[in-house]
Amino acid sequence: MSERPPFSDAASRRVAGSVKQITSFSNPLVKDIKALVAQRKHRQRSGRFVAEGLKLATDALAAGWGIDMLVLGPEARESETAREVAATARARGATILEVSTPVLAAMTRRDNPQMVVGVYEQRLLDGAELTRALKADPAAVWVALDHVRDPGNLGTILRTADAVGAKGVILVGETTDPFAVEAVRATMGSLFHVPLARMTRAAFQEMAASWPGTLVGTHLKGSTDYRAISYKRPTLLLMGNEQAGLPDEMANACTTLARIPQVGEADSLNLAVATGVMLYEIRRGDLALDA
Repeated sequence: MSERPPFSDAASRRVAGSVKQITSFSNPLVKDIKALVAQRKHRQRSGRFVAEGLKLATDALAAGWGIDMLVLGPEARESETAREVAATARARGATILEVSTPVLAAMTRRDNPQMVVGVYEQRLLDGAELTRALKADPAAVWVALDHVRDPGNLGTILRTADAVGAKGVILVGETTDPFAVEAVRATMGSLFHVPLARMTRAAFQEMAASWPGTLVGTHLKGSTDYRAISYKRPTLLLMGNEQAGLPDEMANACTTLARIPQVGEADSLNLAVATGVMLYEIRRGDLALDA
């Protein structure tokens, strides 16, 4: 592994981050990134995660997220856009790693890896931050997900929440890791724009008891068509686990239980699809095509 000034311009040579060329599969940084990709406990312990792609690196920088490392494969080093992103990341203190395609594939555990891979700081709202965020906009829409297990569903819901302008997503109980590679990939960059928080079921039920607007959940016991509900703001949409839905204790915390009509042979909708249907109905009066 060697270090050198990365780019030809003088400004890039004055910044804090370093550039390292890595050729060994056994390099500690390669092992660290592999562990971040594969192990939830390593992500939790280090407070970092991996996101693949130039778009996500651009989104992260635009949103002000901390970048620990930015990995560039051979194709990325030939891209002016990627070099500009790397220069910006380095100016903010990130370490830039220049690697071969085989090393990048080993890092990401993918045969055809993206040519830009970033290691980022995790962000979760703490209790005080969540309280302030919930009070900041009385017309807001929030999403709560109870014991969601599938990272693809979670990532897609974050992307949908971003698209409709929801203010954030609350993860209740034992949910899948939002910083797993599969979840991050499914967000298509929305992870960097949608605030995330965690809480226990008990804490959620305590919050629900004093929720000032509509707290709506989808449930088989729901007797109201989701299109017939008057969604008083702030609105909190509570969605349950993919297999079991909302348990009774969580359903009882809702002010309204809704159902989405179905006429085919499918016994249920995919969680991410159902969440999208609900969110677009809740936000229907707020959304318009650009003129």
